Amino acid sequence: MSDYDSIIIGAGHNGLVCAAYLARAGQRVLVLEAAAEPGGLAATREFHPGFRVSVAHTLHHFSRKIVQELGLTKHGYQPGELMNTTGLSADGQHVSIKGNLVKGVSSADAEAFSEYQAMLQKFAAALEPFWMKTMPRIGKNSLKEMLTFAQVGLKLRLLGADDMREFFRVASLPIRDLMDENYDSDILKAVLSWDAVIGSTQAPRSPNNTVLSMLYRMTGESGGAHAIPAGGMAGLVNALAAAAESQGVELRYGSPVKSIAVEGDENGQRATGVVLGDGERLTAERVISATDPKRTFFDLLGARHLEIEFTNRIRRLRTDGQVAKLHLALSGLPNFSGVDQPDGRLIIAPQMDSLEFAWDDAKFGRLPEQPALEVLIPSLREPGLAPTGQHVLSAHVMYVPRSLEGGWTETAKAELQGKVMQTLAQYAPGIEDLVLHAELLTPQDLEEQWKVTGGHWHHTELAMDQMLMMRPTYEAAQHSTPIPGLFICGAGCHPGGGVMGGPGHNAAGEILR
Repeated sequence: MSDYDSIIIGAGHNGLVCAAYLARAGQRVLVLEAAAEPGGLAATREFHPGFRVSVAHTLHHFSRKIVQELGLTKHGYQPGELMNTTGLSADGQHVSIKGNLVKGVSSADAEAFSEYQAMLQKFAAALEPFWMKTMPRIGKNSLKEMLTFAQVGLKLRLLGADDMREFFRVASLPIRDLMDENYDSDILKAVLSWDAVIGSTQAPRSPNNTVLSMLYRMTGESGGAHAIPAGGMAGLVNALAAAAESQGVELRYGSPVKSIAVEGDENGQRATGVVLGDGERLTAERVISATDPKRTFFDLLGARHLEIEFTNRIRRLRTDGQVAKLHLALSGLPNFSGVDQPDGRLIIAPQMDSLEFAWDDAKFGRLPEQPALEVLIPSLREPGLAPTGQHVLSAHVMYVPRSLEGGWTETAKAELQGKVMQTLAQYAPGIEDLVLHAELLTPQDLEEQWKVTGGHWHHTELAMDQMLMMRPTYEAAQHSTPIPGLFICGAGCHPGGGVMGGPGHNAAGEILR
């Protein structure tokens, strides 16, 4: 008899979601996590004495279905108040967005924003149910699978003829084209583009799917607005861990998995358990990996167990991230010129070309001349993240190449940090005098410290050829893999990354059906 029904590798949010659903159905489930705490990139950790922060610093589309079904509110989860988003201007003429209202732009832009944002939210709502479903294979589908395709078509058809035509027209547009069609304000265009490109290696002019990526991020009742849950990101992660344990899940931290055990006979191969870093062997009816596809199939399983056509497709997945993360421990609250209280999202990208030129630099392996930033001071929303009277600043930096020309030396990191600080000082004069400690995490750092190939938020690029029934590739897009007994449930699965929970939910559904 196996030690467990299911062993899950990785206690990120998707691994915890999958574990809770499986245990709720009566399975004996073990979750193995290499780190000392759960959460993966959403884990909250101390980066300077008394100062705590998460790499993934906000929520904006975590599944309410998961919240309800796993009873996360009973375990302390509170989603937090929605934030405004402000596009900063060097002259203090900022653009502020709250819901479907925008300030700091012309009346024509304000009217266009209200109308078109409502339409995009309608599109996002039509797609929302299908992020929480496994996308069927193409060909030889069961009746249930055919019904999934039919439901997608019906949802879009119910938009009405005009809106459906508009959906198909814009879904594959470069985000820049959509912005130029609707708005005049450069800052508004850049701010709205941010959620279409953040976490990816695509620029505003990139074709095919940046608008679809934005609609994915607009899923849920918040309409894409961001929030910090009570307790910070730890509030969600701890609730997920508690929900899993309440169902009987065993969580083991500080337990890195060395390899996935495979046994074979005349009937073929099968995953039968795992080998830990200290040599301990654990057996299970199935192994479920919440890590990225390349790490799963190459580092943990081994290419020798797979057909070369499959390994070639996995090897070709685009997995190099282009987001760096800056954390600052501050002795006081910085003063952003023209901002009364910096308690929302602050975007520093004065125009569309700010993003495009930074992307051009990254494409050639260079540091961005003018870094584009998303800045938060999460301690204003969750005071427990910093000592009384002091604050944490958390900033995403786009675009920063995983493979830097000349390599990521300490000199290169210092140069990038200097560029980011110089950019921040243009909008918050004197901020450098408040810095007690700074931590800069490049994509290479994210890869090395969090074991995410390429340091990519989504484990693999969220692009047309790596989405839906092609994510991460066929023969693995429905969570099962070419190796019986081995499943995947990480961000490299449909629907994608971000702290959303869909991959873990969908994987559990496939395993249990």
